[in-house]
Amino acid sequence: MSRFWSQAGMVLMNRRCNPLWVAGLGMASLLALSGCAAIQVKLGMKVYLAKIPVTSIEVRQANDPGIGPGQKSSLIVEVTQPDGKILQTEGAGKGKVMWQDLVVTPTLVTVNKKGVITLAKDPRKSEGKLPTVIITAPSHPDLHAELDIPLRYDYKFVSNFFGSRGSSGTDGLSGQDGMSGSAGSDDPNNPSAGGNGSNGSSGGDGSDGGPGGNAPPVQVQVTLRPGSHPLLQAGVFAAGHKRYYLVDPQGGSLTVKADGGSGGSGGRGGRGGSGGAGGSGSPSGMSGQDGSNGHDGSDGSPGRGGLITVTYDPQVKPYLGNLIFSSQNGPKPVLQQASVAPLW
Repeated sequence: MSRFWSQAGMVLMNRRCNPLWVAGLGMASLLALSGCAAIQVKLGMKVYLAKIPVTSIEVRQANDPGIGPGQKSSLIVEVTQPDGKILQTEGAGKGKVMWQDLVVTPTLVTVNKKGVITLAKDPRKSEGKLPTVIITAPSHPDLHAELDIPLRYDYKFVSNFFGSRGSSGTDGLSGQDGMSGSAGSDDPNNPSAGGNGSNGSSGGDGSDGGPGGNAPPVQVQVTLRPGSHPLLQAGVFAAGHKRYYLVDPQGGSLTVKADGGSGGSGGRGGRGGSGGAGGSGSPSGMSGQDGSNGHDGSDGSPGRGGLITVTYDPQVKPYLGNLIFSSQNGPKPVLQQASVAPLW
């Protein structure tokens, strides 16, 4: 009976949660993973937190502790029942506890409905502060969990100012098929030849792709934020944009790109039309010749890379290997050493 209910429940959820009917219990099971909560609970795939006893709640990050500017991190909440059984949240925890039954109160970070936190890209907004999240469950108001999230800067940051991609060429029009020849006669007493089929017309040529856009010139300033754990403090400025970075040279890096945009792809040549079939008769008519295919358009030329000018403080010299610059199809980056004051 339980097996019958499980199969029936999956099919029912398939109908209620998806407007398209998908045959087969395998597909219904797949839909159940993201389907209606009520059916998932009925199938034992999820639980309502309000309907189970809970003695404690804990929260942790799915991966290594910490978060950096512009980075994301998944949370996992564990609830412990009186018998010691531990249930984890859905998503990164791959468990039965639904995020909709929990309330996440973040500080400095934002959080979505799937328990994924995000830190703002600008390090000036979070430097020297401590992001936190507090987890509560309305169904168990006496329980809560709190997690401090250390700031980290050992990421491979990328600041991209590449040129725009060129527009794609248009495809050539297909040629028209030839007309079939008129029918003759196969009557041995009164034979007549079938008409010849007409030739198919040639396909049109594809147009060339547009050229890629040029990258803007980029100014980079780098200084050292001293301390027991020194960090590289960088500012990247181009085309009215200002971006700031803190980089831990022990594992972190900053890549600045001002590559020219790639050229647009050429349009495809149109297909030549098929020759018309010869008409039946005695003798049969000749079939027309197929039209030739159109030529493909050429890809557009790439844009020019932008000039990257880097000014770095003398204290940064030992860490130049943590700075990477790219200006494909453009001039080589210019590095110059000079005193650089703190950027903020």
